[in-house]
Amino acid sequence: MKSLFRAIRVAWLFLWAFIATLILCIPVIIAALLSRTGNLAFSLSKIWAYIMLAVSFVRAEIKNKARIIKGQSYVIISNHQSQYDILALVTTLGIQFRWIGKKEVLKIPIFGYALYASRNIFIDRSNTASAIESINKGMDRLPKGASVMVFAEGTRSADGQIQEFKKGGFMVAILRKIPILPVTVNGSLRVLPKGSLVVKPGKIQVVIGDPIDTSGYTTAIVQELIDKTRQAIMANFDPGYRGKAD
Repeated sequence: MKSLFRAIRVAWLFLWAFIATLILCIPVIIAALLSRTGNLAFSLSKIWAYIMLAVSFVRAEIKNKARIIKGQSYVIISNHQSQYDILALVTTLGIQFRWIGKKEVLKIPIFGYALYASRNIFIDRSNTASAIESINKGMDRLPKGASVMVFAEGTRSADGQIQEFKKGGFMVAILRKIPILPVTVNGSLRVLPKGSLVVKPGKIQVVIGDPIDTSGYTTAIVQELIDKTRQAIMANFDPGYRGKAD
């Protein structure tokens, strides 16, 4: 009976993912292809995220949102525990940002080009130098005031602990003198662990840390910036987070 219940929950989620994608896919692609900034496509993608949170009975909440200055570009650095991190970040931050993702996504017909046209950034994760160059080129294509989102661990954490950070996003932040916005996501591992298809209802918390000025850093001391950012994210990390009872 338990296995049947889990199968039903997975089927329910996949059904809604299909419906939401079917409804929004064409509008998002058209918006991405016609827009010079990609802002409309990003805004439309939020609808998909809101739908998936709702049908999963998952609520995302944000803390310290006032620390985000509208119109300021950031390199947003976040921990990464679950695919639901993406939904939580898209629906709570309230600013335009673009993702850094693996270049293989570009091979998807039409959709891959739409993501590129939306000003998202794609990298070769196996080549650090190439990845940094791709991020730099992608930053040149960003609309004014937009930020870039980096999961600095490179992949989802299997055990929920915050792993070591890769330096790509930090190098770009230093070279372009863009402040870093440290963001901590709590609770998403319980909602959907890595390798699982079963989503558990619950709450995800997004905590905004104080922006970090990068003007005093150079590439020679990038590790100091990495360590400072990681410490800021860990300071707000609550691995046992479940949300306060209503």
